[in-house]
Amino acid sequence: MILRRPVLTLLTALAFTLMLGPVVILLGVAFTAGSTLAFPPQGLSMRWFAAALEYTPFIDAFGTSLTVALTSTVLALALGIPATLALQRGAIPGRRTIENLFFTPIIVPELVLGLALFQQVMVGLHITALGTLVIGHTVLLLPYTVRVVGASLALADPRLEEAARGLGAGPVRTFLRVTLPVMRPGIVSATILAFITSLNNVPLSLLLTGPGVATLPVEMLNYVQSSFDPVVAAVSVILLALSVAVAFATERLAGFTKVFGR
Repeated sequence: MILRRPVLTLLTALAFTLMLGPVVILLGVAFTAGSTLAFPPQGLSMRWFAAALEYTPFIDAFGTSLTVALTSTVLALALGIPATLALQRGAIPGRRTIENLFFTPIIVPELVLGLALFQQVMVGLHITALGTLVIGHTVLLLPYTVRVVGASLALADPRLEEAARGLGAGPVRTFLRVTLPVMRPGIVSATILAFITSLNNVPLSLLLTGPGVATLPVEMLNYVQSSFDPVVAAVSVILLALSVAVAFATERLAGFTKVFGR
């Protein structure tokens, strides 16, 4: 089979190299026994993971990132789910225009969005850097919530809800027993996507940091500007392991087929 399709085999190997090559290099640099960012590694050691876990700014920044990611994800879902229901099931004039407005944070460059939030929210309204970060990330994540949850709801047959109401179920019971199960895969998908997007965001967070308040990606960026040791590589491996753990937990608890559909 390999000999019959050499071009396809070569392209597949190239694709895997491009995807997995940076990960292999990152692992080699993180586990190196050397003192600089170099590949191949100069022996194997866990010293840089210990150094990363002992570096207080990274620990504080990771706590900030978790707080911002969790809070903004919850707020984006709390705002996005009702908005999706209104757009998909309500008779709203100019629905298409309103729906496009929800997607503008994806179109507008994050540096522009961050500068606007900095001037209007942090400077104009005197909101703290942490509060502005939460607001900014919520605005950034809202389009993902509306789009992903809306995709699940759009695939559902609205006649199921009409049948439930026709059989005597009230609006709340119809939502809990019919609409919510239909939306659940989209909600889980939007939660994972929003959380990971917020946790790894750099451009928006870079403009909304303040004294003592910085997310982990921003703190890592600041670190590499003055240091060349593999500590940042070790932190990157930890974040990679966290992402794999989230994916594994999702597969064990719900299954990707149930979450993302067939």
